[in-house]
Amino acid sequence: MSLAAEVLDACKARGWMLATAESCTGGMVCAALTDVAGSSAVVERGFITYTNAAKRELLGVRAETLDVHGAVSEEVAREMAEGARAHAPVQIAVAITGIAGPGGSEFKPEGRVCFGLACDGRETVTETVDFGALGRENVRMAARDHALGLLLTAANN
Repeated sequence: MSLAAEVLDACKARGWMLATAESCTGGMVCAALTDVAGSSAVVERGFITYTNAAKRELLGVRAETLDVHGAVSEEVAREMAEGARAHAPVQIAVAITGIAGPGGSEFKPEGRVCFGLACDGRETVTETVDFGALGRENVRMAARDHALGLLLTAANN
């Protein structure tokens, strides 16, 4: 069984609907979930917010947060996840923002991805994973799989 199918089964067992808020993955998490037949019982919507304007307009990420911390930050990932929950009738939302590459900087290197997970009745959690300069495609796939893992863990606890 695929990781996406496991997420769907775990959410379905809890009666949860989910949303994704994706930047550097461009919808890969939502696509992985909706590749599974029957996913409409769990997947409510996905937000692809590649630009800062989209993050502000669709998810309510504050301009101040973007200005102070930058788009690739746990603070923005938190606001993205919470914004997805606020803008969709769901119990759980995952957010991803990062630098897939090529490029990056000394302070925000290629392969750095920040995640947010907002879940009913729980504190929003965030984390940063440095996947390294694996190449754009590999960073995006690793971020997708990590986000699915976060969803699965939350749905099983």
